[in-house]
Amino acid sequence: MPYPLSVWNTAPTSAPAQRKGRYVPGSAAHPAKMLPRIAAHAISTYTRPGDLVLDPMCGIGTTLVEAIHLGRSALGVEYEGKWADLARLNAASATRRDGTSAGAVHCGDARNLTQLIPTALHGEVDLVVTSPPYGSSVHGQVRSTRETGERGVVKTDYRYGHDPSNLAHVSTDRLLEAFTEILAQCRSVLRPGGTVVVTTRPWRERGELIDLPSAVLAAGQAAGLTPTERSVALLAGIRDGRVITRPSFFQMKNVRDARRQGLPLAVIQHEDVLIFTKAVPGRLCDGASASSRSRCGNRASRTRRTVDTCHVCTRRR
Repeated sequence: MPYPLSVWNTAPTSAPAQRKGRYVPGSAAHPAKMLPRIAAHAISTYTRPGDLVLDPMCGIGTTLVEAIHLGRSALGVEYEGKWADLARLNAASATRRDGTSAGAVHCGDARNLTQLIPTALHGEVDLVVTSPPYGSSVHGQVRSTRETGERGVVKTDYRYGHDPSNLAHVSTDRLLEAFTEILAQCRSVLRPGGTVVVTTRPWRERGELIDLPSAVLAAGQAAGLTPTERSVALLAGIRDGRVITRPSFFQMKNVRDARRQGLPLAVIQHEDVLIFTKAVPGRLCDGASASSRSRCGNRASRTRRTVDTCHVCTRRR
């Protein structure tokens, strides 16, 4: 059956405006930050206050910050100690401002997720929100060199650490192999009926399209998760019925360079969002009778979406 499509209006303001006053100094230096409104939209849609949200590759803790502000508990894992420290500071700052929820960050390789987070939380995670590293050409920031008396711009904050084991430095094939392991680990700690939201986008290397969204979809299925939706999260704003684009310097440069070479590229103004669920054994769908549903011991009331086959009426939702 075809996946339902939807568009998330997640960029009514720019990324810096969304982070202003909510993240500690130094957070902007991370080379690939998730847009806060994307994390917030996923958390609002797929969880309820008090639920537990996990990001196994949390960077500066965007998912954690937005979860805490929305009254959810938050848990993060980050490979690089520098960003793990910043994620802890951001989570603590959000807790001080919000006062009702808290977050914890563990430093380590998410492929060892079940060893990093407390055993008591295995099977208790309601939502995973994350994004794999991708497309170094879209990472980083630029600043003008006019203050030095030179012409042009300088690219900054576009590299992760130098550890060759960091997934940001490996080939696409190795990244997908590792990300499949991470999603399998997430499945182990996710509650039955829980949701996984992965944001990603395609990019080009030497003119060749890298279709990472489709590859991540396959990785999720290989990890034992069930695809339920494929959505679009806008990076452009909408004002008075018009799209307000906010392309980065690198996007504009790459598109212009490609067009000079005859490649009809366009500026990407969205993230692909892939939504998976962890199947619930013996789930009952709306086609089953009320009495039959009442005999089911799953937590269906907390699950907004499912594509599992009902064992009573054999319908698919």
